[in-house]
Amino acid sequence: MKLIGNILWLIFGGFFTAIGYFTGGVAMAITIIGLPFALQSFKLGIMMLAPFNQEAIKRETGSGCLWSIMNVIWFFVGGFWIVLTHFIFGVLFYITIIGIPFGNQHFKLMSTALSPFGRDIVAR
Repeated sequence: MKLIGNILWLIFGGFFTAIGYFTGGVAMAITIIGLPFALQSFKLGIMMLAPFNQEAIKRETGSGCLWSIMNVIWFFVGGFWIVLTHFIFGVLFYITIIGIPFGNQHFKLMSTALSPFGRDIVAR
């Protein structure tokens, strides 16, 4: 069932959204300062390719305060608009009964896009 969900996800916009994340990541990687943000954008882009097979989990150990600062910068630089986009698409998919699994994925991606620093993408 996950394979069918991922194929439908890619057909109905997931592929183009992943390309958007990758393009943004390349644009941020051009500058040295934007490299950590580019890595997070690539992480989200990879998750967009197969969201039904992956999950973002919080790391137990890490940089603590540094991740918090980077998440705040991420939110104000562009994360707010990414979160808002996933929220709107999630609500639109929830309107239809058949789109509820896709809405769930958008809400999952919304929480990951809100604070991508300090999270790992794992297969489930």
